[in-house]
Amino acid sequence: MFKKEQTIVVASKNPVKIEAALLGFQKMFPEQTFQTLTISVPSDVQDQPMSDDETLKGAVNRVNNAFEKHTEADFWIGIEGGVEMHDGELTAFAWVVIRSDSGLGKARSGTFFLPGAVAELVAQGMELGEADDIVFNKSNSKQQSGAIGLLTDNVVDRMQLYQQAVVLALVSFKNEALYRQQLQKVNFKIV
Repeated sequence: MFKKEQTIVVASKNPVKIEAALLGFQKMFPEQTFQTLTISVPSDVQDQPMSDDETLKGAVNRVNNAFEKHTEADFWIGIEGGVEMHDGELTAFAWVVIRSDSGLGKARSGTFFLPGAVAELVAQGMELGEADDIVFNKSNSKQQSGAIGLLTDNVVDRMQLYQQAVVLALVSFKNEALYRQQLQKVNFKIV
């Protein structure tokens, strides 16, 4: 199915996203060896995506931009965190998009509700990570445990939340025969 060592281009320099990508691939394909290349590319959406659609678009754009910048790899992965209002409360989640020369996988992480103090700062135009740092008196939490880690005392942290979504996005790669017909219809300039 795969060659022995696979290269994954992670469309981020954030250590949380890099670790989540690598561990997700290793869990789904334990017989494989993976190396990661990291590349900083724009998401072409707001710094803080404010809807499910915008967050997915950001992950797709990261994958496409990473592919255009570095075409020699086996997989490209984009991870984009976002927020969205539901009945007056702000939720947080992430989208993961993975592409290869022959396939595409997408998945959304679990969703959780943010406290009002954080939501108010985000509503004022602040990124979620900055708002978390202010409310929880932390520094650079988005490259560490993230909002979910702060809220759960690291029972679940940002890396774990993203890693599960990476695993889910790899389902179509793990089960290529079942997804073959869908994958044949994929336009690899993902939109």
